[in-house]
Amino acid sequence: MATAAIFSSLRRRRSPSLEAFLAPVDLNEVALLQTLAAVAADLVTCFSGNSTFFQRRNSRSLIRKIEVFLVLLDYLKDAYGGSVSSLPPNAVVCLKELYLVLYRSKILLDYCVQSSKLWLLLQNQSISGHFHDLDQEILTLLDVFPFGDVILSLDVREQIELLQRQARRSKLHIDKNDETLRFQFFSFLDEFENGKIPPESNLRFFFVEKLGISDAKSCRAEIEYLEEQIVSHEGDVEPPASVLNGFVAIVRYSRFLLFGIDDREEPEFVHSTSSHKKQRRGLISQEIADTFVTIPKDFCCPISLDLMHDPVIISTGQTYDRGSISRWMEEGHCNCPKTGQMLSNTRLVPNKALRNLINQWCLAHGIPHDDAPEGPDGAASASTSSPEPFAAALPTKAAVEANKATSAFLVKHLANGSQGEKTVAAREIRLLAKTGKENRGFIAEAGAIPHLRDLLSSQNPVAQENSVTAMLNLSIYDKNKSRIMDEQRCLGSIVEVLRFGLTTEARENAAATLFSLSAVHDYKKKIADEDGAVEALSRLLRDGTPRGKKDAVTALFNLSTHSENCGRMIEAGAVAALVAAMGNDGVAEEAAGALALILRQPAGAAAVVKEDAALAGLIGMMRCGTPRGKENAVAALLELCRCGGMAATEKVLKAPALAGLVHSLLFTGTKRARRKAASLARVFQRCENGNAAEVRLSGYSRAVYAGGANVAPTRDSSFVGDVSVRMAISVPVL
Repeated sequence: MATAAIFSSLRRRRSPSLEAFLAPVDLNEVALLQTLAAVAADLVTCFSGNSTFFQRRNSRSLIRKIEVFLVLLDYLKDAYGGSVSSLPPNAVVCLKELYLVLYRSKILLDYCVQSSKLWLLLQNQSISGHFHDLDQEILTLLDVFPFGDVILSLDVREQIELLQRQARRSKLHIDKNDETLRFQFFSFLDEFENGKIPPESNLRFFFVEKLGISDAKSCRAEIEYLEEQIVSHEGDVEPPASVLNGFVAIVRYSRFLLFGIDDREEPEFVHSTSSHKKQRRGLISQEIADTFVTIPKDFCCPISLDLMHDPVIISTGQTYDRGSISRWMEEGHCNCPKTGQMLSNTRLVPNKALRNLINQWCLAHGIPHDDAPEGPDGAASASTSSPEPFAAALPTKAAVEANKATSAFLVKHLANGSQGEKTVAAREIRLLAKTGKENRGFIAEAGAIPHLRDLLSSQNPVAQENSVTAMLNLSIYDKNKSRIMDEQRCLGSIVEVLRFGLTTEARENAAATLFSLSAVHDYKKKIADEDGAVEALSRLLRDGTPRGKKDAVTALFNLSTHSENCGRMIEAGAVAALVAAMGNDGVAEEAAGALALILRQPAGAAAVVKEDAALAGLIGMMRCGTPRGKENAVAALLELCRCGGMAATEKVLKAPALAGLVHSLLFTGTKRARRKAASLARVFQRCENGNAAEVRLSGYSRAVYAGGANVAPTRDSSFVGDVSVRMAISVPVL
């Protein structure tokens, strides 16, 4: 990616500094000639026999020029004993400029060798322009070099003069054959744009005969490279991202049309269930496992401590995630959370440089990343905010039509193919469902859901994992939620994968699917009533990986928002699992939020009181938790007092250090936390009875209540409004 990043700066007509090209080298008078000769010789050796598929003439012309410079450098090295101390000063300056020209040449040639064929074709005119720019730089260098003041043999001088004459005559060269192919590629886009599908013979002639893309693997590599450019260039790309998405869709369709579903691709993954757990590093697990690398500290929001999606700069110069700092300001804070400085204004300036770095880091580690701004409340539901790394731009009609045709093709093989073909088709559906709600709609409309449901029961771990992940991606689209829930045995099959899935990733993705589906209120009761669903989520919360725990706790939180699920969650052991989860920083916030909702039911309060660690866990979160965690913890304690009876209230009253924590929340907590703390103080005040032990607490409660007297005493009318859980982590698109 380094070469692409540097070439990107060339493409934007910015000249990188010397340090951008390589590690610093010694360009003093002693080493200059040797360094230049070594660089030139390396270029000639690497590229003289390494013909590029496109830009052949421009590449060969540049290499021939470098060969002449190598002759010049070798002669100067011999004539001056490897030292430039005897050369004229302006000659030394020209030689240092030659160093930059050589490395610009290396970057451009590397780019042509390493880039995909289709990308080079689309950039044909731009890259030809860069070769011409280098020709002009070489001509300028030859014109200002003081050849008359240096010692040169006759044959070397003749070669230099010939090179000068050729450089003066050089013009921008754009290969006509390459341009013809580029126009043909755009013609396919136009055909799809007009609702027509190009004939298979035309696509075969273009991809196979002209470009030499002769198998599905090569075609997939082209798709991946184009997708990478859409992400890495962040809108600064020509053609624009919307058009590139159209080309990606056309290449994907052509891949399946020309090469079919190749079930020989499927053995790339490890099939053995026993060895799978230890060493499987296939495509699916790679996408998920790499998300647990350590996130650089500078990429995390100081408020939420999560990877930033939309970093913004406030007036103090500090950077925060937009959703987090927006909530901070909405809660009435006028100071910087990190420095404590008062804000001169509330303007949020996008930190594009940091966002680009985050995007590149996520791309390098295979981590899906949504760089779209969060909603005004900073929360994102499974159906409205999911990572869309390749669909930032609105899809063109060409992309829509091509993806629609691809969806129908894949579903056909998912229904009627061999076992290997079904596995590959499920994987491709999973990948296609990453790229926007339109594709998710096409796939479901083509009839994929019942066939994916059947594949959920496969004894092939890869097939099962592909199908449940595809189901997860499809479920993000609102209309597909009802299709999945209405499909006979589909919910039960997802729960079976959650309970008995052959891989960890399959079980985790099944949990994430239940979370996605439970975003619809009417489905929460149905999911909770499904045999073994809540038990399996509770088990995953206790024993799962960090990602599995996150999937489980968010699903349980959603289920807990339905009042009729309380008894089922108690019976299934969810309360005990949520209490234990408060000791895990990664899921404590959501666990406390779910408990606060369960505590609204008397049966839920009774179940929580029986858990010895519950009260200590909530108080510990009030002491050391995140702002949202503290908010949820004090809300849970308040509900425990309201619904747990006098015994529970007295137990909370006597908890050590609670007085100071409530008092602290009244002044430093979020708006909701301050309101809940004041309400808790009023509950304590009502419980005064003259007991000596309680007199002390009564005095405390009066002081606390006085401090919070300006907080509105009314209870929220919204059932879920009393707890705050960050849901943007909800459903990963895999």
